[in-house]
Amino acid sequence: MNYLKLFSVIFLLFPLTFFPQDRKLEASSKVVTSHQVTIKNKLISYTATAGTQPVWDKEGKVIASLFYTYYERSDIKDKSNRPLIISFNGGPGSASVWMHIAYTGPQILKIDDEGFPIQPYGIVPNENSILDVADIIYVNPVNTAYSRIIESDTTKKVDTKQFFGVNSDVKYLAEWINTFVTRSNRWLSPKYLIGESYGTTRVAGLALALQNQQWMYLNGVIMVSPMDLGIKREGPVEVANRLPFFTATAWYYKKLPPALQQKDLPDVLAESENFAMNTLTPALIKGGFISLAEKQTIADKMAYYAGISAKVIIQNNLEVPYDYFWKELLRDEGYTVGRLDSRYKGIDSKDAGSEPDYNAELTTWLHEFTPAINYYLREELNYKTDIKYNMFGPVRPWGEWEENHVGENLRLAMAENPYLHVMIQSGFYDGATPYFEAKYTLWHLDPSGKLIDRLHFKGYRSGHMMYLRHADLKTANDDIREFIKLSTPKAGQAAKY
Repeated sequence: MNYLKLFSVIFLLFPLTFFPQDRKLEASSKVVTSHQVTIKNKLISYTATAGTQPVWDKEGKVIASLFYTYYERSDIKDKSNRPLIISFNGGPGSASVWMHIAYTGPQILKIDDEGFPIQPYGIVPNENSILDVADIIYVNPVNTAYSRIIESDTTKKVDTKQFFGVNSDVKYLAEWINTFVTRSNRWLSPKYLIGESYGTTRVAGLALALQNQQWMYLNGVIMVSPMDLGIKREGPVEVANRLPFFTATAWYYKKLPPALQQKDLPDVLAESENFAMNTLTPALIKGGFISLAEKQTIADKMAYYAGISAKVIIQNNLEVPYDYFWKELLRDEGYTVGRLDSRYKGIDSKDAGSEPDYNAELTTWLHEFTPAINYYLREELNYKTDIKYNMFGPVRPWGEWEENHVGENLRLAMAENPYLHVMIQSGFYDGATPYFEAKYTLWHLDPSGKLIDRLHFKGYRSGHMMYLRHADLKTANDDIREFIKLSTPKAGQAAKY
């Protein structure tokens, strides 16, 4: 047989099957498609732009390119009053996939009403999307999604420190946003940032960087499941702040005493918060000098609110770690509970131990999100590439943690800009960025108390990604709509004190 001839025929018939295309990222690319979706019983026409936009160094050389997806209503010509929302997820190192196809975007992944995966996988219209009231761009930082560093034969190796750090991340993204806003002619539009998890660190820092480095002023910053933003909470305060999350999770699994279990969750959490602030914190301050009698009394009350025994609380010196709680609460039933969302249960190799084998919620989310985003971008938005979509990209080591002052940066941005409002959205069952820690962040964001009227908190009966629960998907998007109304000044209203 003439194998060379046969090989040539196969190549001509199936070139893409046997020979993958060049995997180098294009610095600039754009694919625009037209769509419709029904939101709040109204048919909305929009365009979706999936593409890449460069990152330049000081000499003007392209050193990276960021992949983005931009949704824009096509029936509104005057954009001067049309809000633009710039969306980031976290990690650091996470693609902007979670809020994109599960929260605010016009299409969302197919899951059950509580957020668990179902087959066949797919995408369905999002009747709760905020696209009716705002255009949205989902930005993927370097090494996430299709975004990549770009090195050429004529340039030296790109220094990753200019991307992978608290402040360097903010710096290059602020410049990138400036370019996008200019290219898309959105300078007149009211602008908002929304970030989730580490994305809240990112958007808190960007609020000031955009004002002071790009001279771009915002109307709002939305922080979904926020991190500490550099606001310290150590020792007794940090320990006591854990309890309300324990209470929420124990209530969900019906592990609280009948007197608490029969009450609604917000009422139970109010009691737990009060105990944590006004009784538990002062007791913990005493450390090893607390009396045995008081220690027992405190442990009994903690057990009352946490759903675990006073004995194990005393064994942990009243300082029950999160991972121990995830292992302990359902230990007798043979399950662990999730870190990012304690409504999810896991199974370990053994019931003994002090921490779960794995994060039950994260494995579930990767199960449902990964096929959905890979299908959606390629088949629905027609963006075709052989570059791997990084749900989590290589961004380590991540630096500048000791220089994390983004909370103070956000406060200063608000002080400088009377238009700027901030809203926090948190799920009660989030044990990674707990809702009570988020409240603490909000309370300490502005020590003067002068900005309190522009600081807002919303809580939900779900976890880190509260929008995965269908009831909260609707409520949380409606809360964003109200936040946009609240932070939109009346025509002619000056930004002044």
